[in-house]
Amino acid sequence: MRLVFAGTPEVALPSLDAIAKSGHELLAVVTRPDAPSGRGRRMVRSHVAAWADERGIEVLTPARPREPEFLDRLRELAPDCVPVVAYGALVPQAALDIPAQGWVNLHFSLLPAWRGAAPVQHSVWHGDEFTGASVFQLEAGLDTGPVFGTLTETIRPRDTSGDLLERLAVDGAGLLVTVLDAIGAGAARAVPQPADGVTLAPKITVEDAEVRWEEPAFAVDRRVRATTPGPGAWTTFRGERVKLGPVLPVADGPALKPGDLLVEKRRVLVGTATGPVELGEVRAAGKKPMSAVDWARGVRVEGEDSFS
Repeated sequence: MRLVFAGTPEVALPSLDAIAKSGHELLAVVTRPDAPSGRGRRMVRSHVAAWADERGIEVLTPARPREPEFLDRLRELAPDCVPVVAYGALVPQAALDIPAQGWVNLHFSLLPAWRGAAPVQHSVWHGDEFTGASVFQLEAGLDTGPVFGTLTETIRPRDTSGDLLERLAVDGAGLLVTVLDAIGAGAARAVPQPADGVTLAPKITVEDAEVRWEEPAFAVDRRVRATTPGPGAWTTFRGERVKLGPVLPVADGPALKPGDLLVEKRRVLVGTATGPVELGEVRAAGKKPMSAVDWARGVRVEGEDSFS
């Protein structure tokens, strides 16, 4: 089939690689416009745009996919189908209607669970034992379309969102190509999503990533792993924000008040509503990540110090 691919972040690249190696023809990519990044706020191409630039493939970067210029160009390209992986913008019906086979989305959950922008983060945060990926027909509704195929993935006890998403991106790429092959052969069948089991996965904000030490240790652990690597779990120490890597709940640890710090020879513990957690990496503002022990020595944690 003739394809135009829609996607933006690094997680879309395994699918792009898989499509490039398939028998389908990649005409162009659609991605979000260049955006400011880093301390210098210089404009940076998306991962999908950079991938296409290196291979001489046309890049379309509409600010909104309803723009007449974009719709006209999509009609000129006349794709049979538009596969989508983490594009990052709502697609209007006018664009959905252009390809004969519509837009087909790889979503990182077992729909109808975790519809929305952050399915992997929410599955980790809520302590799900397994998740997966779904390829479905994109509609104007939020992840509501009929499903062509799924795969399942176990969530490991120490998985961060980044760990889980990396596995799903690779395995999901194979699923996406399999579905595209079936669509091209006229053998694909999409099944409507069930009405029961719908859960929503809105975007995780920086405010969501602030650690609540008054929560139980298991909840602190899940929040930190769910927000790793982005937007990054954080807390406040002596009035300054510090970012935290994954923590480890400690069984039979010493009793500490929520947020209180205890520096031992080989570990740093923080109190929660239940038992303490052991800190992993700590990153102070303007500093590189370091082990919690090294950080505690550098700032000279004292007995009355705590995270707020």
